[in-house]
Amino acid sequence: MMKIAALSLLAGSAAAFAPAQTGSKVATALNVEFLEGTKALPFGSSPDTLDGSLVGDVGFDPIGFSTTPFAQFNNPLYVEGNFMSDLEWLREAELTHGRIAQLAVVGFIWPGLFGTFPGSDEFGGVDAYSELNPFKALTTVPESAIYQIVAGMAWFEYQRVIRIREQGANRVSGDIGIGYPGGWNPLNINYTAEEYADKQLQEIKHCRLAMIGVFGLICQAANSGTDVISQLAPAFAAPEYAAKAGYFLPQGI
Repeated sequence: MMKIAALSLLAGSAAAFAPAQTGSKVATALNVEFLEGTKALPFGSSPDTLDGSLVGDVGFDPIGFSTTPFAQFNNPLYVEGNFMSDLEWLREAELTHGRIAQLAVVGFIWPGLFGTFPGSDEFGGVDAYSELNPFKALTTVPESAIYQIVAGMAWFEYQRVIRIREQGANRVSGDIGIGYPGGWNPLNINYTAEEYADKQLQEIKHCRLAMIGVFGLICQAANSGTDVISQLAPAFAAPEYAAKAGYFLPQGI
C-alpha cells in the first residue's frame, strides 16, 4: 500500500490542474500556445489546452502534460471517437491517485491515535496488527490481510473500468458508481448542480493535499523507522534545560 501511495503521488501530480487563462501568449514548436501569468503561477505560464472546463483548474501545468495525447497512449480502453479527452483522462488519474493518497494518510495517522485491530493466534498472532510503522507492518500482518486489501482495490478498479467502457466520451471523471448521479446513493444525497460542483472542488483539493501530505509521511516513516504520531510529542516538548529558571535568568537570581 505504501508503494502504491508513493506512485500515486508521483503519477497524480502529473495530472494537470487546468484553468481559465488570461494574459499574453507564447507559441512553441509543438504549435501549442503558452499563456503567461496563470492563476496558479503568476510568474509562470501554462498551455492553452487548459481551457477551464474542469472543476478546480488553476492553471498549473508548467511542464505541459496536458499537451500530450495520454488518453490513447498504451491504453487498451481507448476507443477512437468515443473516449474521454486527454485532459479528462488526466483528471481521471488525478482523482484516482488522490483518493488512494487520502486513504494512505488516514492509514498513517489513525493507528497511532486510536489504536490498531486486535490480532489472534489463528491469523499471525495477537500482535500481528500492533506495528505502527506502515513499512514494518507489511512484514507483520498476515498475508490474508494483504490479499484482502488487494482484492478490495481490484474491485473498485474493476468498477471504474466498467464505467469507462460504458460511458465512453460521456465519462464522468472519477465515477465508480458510488455517490455519483445515477450511482449507488445510500445516504440519498441530492445536490443541485452548483452544490455538486462545489463538492467536486472540495474533493480535488483534498486529493492534491493528500498526495503532497502522504509523500511527506512516507519519507518521515522511512527515515525515522517509527510512526508519525509518536514523533509529535517530542517535537512540541521543551528540552529539559529550557524548563530551568537559570536558563532564562542570570545565575543567583
